Amino acid sequence: MNLMCPARILLLPGDVQDTAVGERIAQVYAATFDAAAGSRLAEQLGVQLTVLPDLVRRPDAELQAIADLHRGETVVVLGADLGLKLPAVVEHTGDGWTRVPTDNELTLATYEQAAERFRASIPTEANHDLIDLLADAVPPGARVLELGSGTGRDANELERRGFTVRRTDATEAFLEMMRADGHTADPLNALTDDFGGPYDAVFADAVFLHFDRAQLTAVLRKAVRAAPVLAFSTKEGSGEEWSNRHLDLPRHFVLWQEQPLRELLTTTGWTVRHLIHSEPPPGKPRFPDRATGWLQALAVRA
Repeated sequence: MNLMCPARILLLPGDVQDTAVGERIAQVYAATFDAAAGSRLAEQLGVQLTVLPDLVRRPDAELQAIADLHRGETVVVLGADLGLKLPAVVEHTGDGWTRVPTDNELTLATYEQAAERFRASIPTEANHDLIDLLADAVPPGARVLELGSGTGRDANELERRGFTVRRTDATEAFLEMMRADGHTADPLNALTDDFGGPYDAVFADAVFLHFDRAQLTAVLRKAVRAAPVLAFSTKEGSGEEWSNRHLDLPRHFVLWQEQPLRELLTTTGWTVRHLIHSEPPPGKPRFPDRATGWLQALAVRA
């Protein structure tokens, strides 16, 4: 009897970018009309491609056969339409296929539940180190897209310094919080939504630390199309981990070392102007456990 867990099936659109696949893949499957895209992806990943002529006509049966064959593994399937927003990881529940929440979606759910606790847990002061970097790169009056505005703390300071800020967040609770404070705030998920623009700068304080390495690659490529300047902060450290600190609910953190972050920025079209190491504010514990401090970055379009 095979007691291994079911396969993870990653459903992708046929125009998938290479950055959408951030884990070890055992095999690529594709519908006939996505065979060319499947061949490119399989070659890039160094795995076998299997074209399934019946995938469109009978996706449930084909996906079940794939899941049974690849227990304990992750596979990519191109061209299966289950009515889900792609990319999506799916599993069979007995009544059909269901979408598995991503690490980022679980983290967003924590913020939805604990927005007020989060506001109480963070310093009241804005991130002046990062805002100073931005202010040296673009003049007052510049139009700034802020990703993950959260409580609005940084946006308040940016506006005080004369910037025009588009406040956005993927968490409805934070949008409602900012609106209750009298501000306009737009829903925007940096992973799935278009950034719009053009803007003079993109600003993201303590947002990218929740994106895995493939997701951050895609976000940086979107940002370089939206603005010529990027200012962001992320956690310095090694590896990835879940943490329940401060909110008593799980959040996923991805930590970065300076050199790999510099290399990623370069490969996604950015030139690093500043990459500063900073310590947590006085009296605030480090989190998650593997983090050693913060990285404050200012980059310009190459």
